[in-house]
Amino acid sequence: MQMVLIIFAINIVYVTFFTVRMILTLKGYRYIAAGLSVVEIVIYVIGLGLVLDNLNEIQNLVAYAIGYGCGVIIGSKIEEKMALGYITVNVITSEKNLKLPSILREKGYGVTDWSANGLDGDRSAMQILTPRKYELKLYVTIKEIDPKAFIIAYEAKMIHGGFWVKSVRKGKLFK
Repeated sequence: MQMVLIIFAINIVYVTFFTVRMILTLKGYRYIAAGLSVVEIVIYVIGLGLVLDNLNEIQNLVAYAIGYGCGVIIGSKIEEKMALGYITVNVITSEKNLKLPSILREKGYGVTDWSANGLDGDRSAMQILTPRKYELKLYVTIKEIDPKAFIIAYEAKMIHGGFWVKSVRKGKLFK
């Protein structure tokens, strides 16, 4: 039973490291990801060795598999908390007099807005850039002001120029 718990725990740790390392790599943190991978592979080899040395005991394999699944969940939760990078949120609202762009700018969000046309007439469209760690606050703010707003979000892979990015990098927003 002790071996099962050890294998289970080792695989949770390994896959958590694996998931976080993969996210760091995708977000451009290559050197941190490389350092993490050194620890990750040591844990992996130890865990796999324990399973292979005791392959005749099915509970070890089951513990390995369940630990793997749990590691994915834990790694994903850690990544959510880290919230690296930026997102771009497109908002379309039929309420043109809400002053939503002004309210969002006052809160520190980067907003570009324009008039648009929809199936049922005039709309107000916005593109909002924010660090991922403020994503949920942004949605709450938009929905409080316009519960019917149409919202689409996606990850901003590359950002260049603009006053807002310079302010974020200097740590001047969202204080």
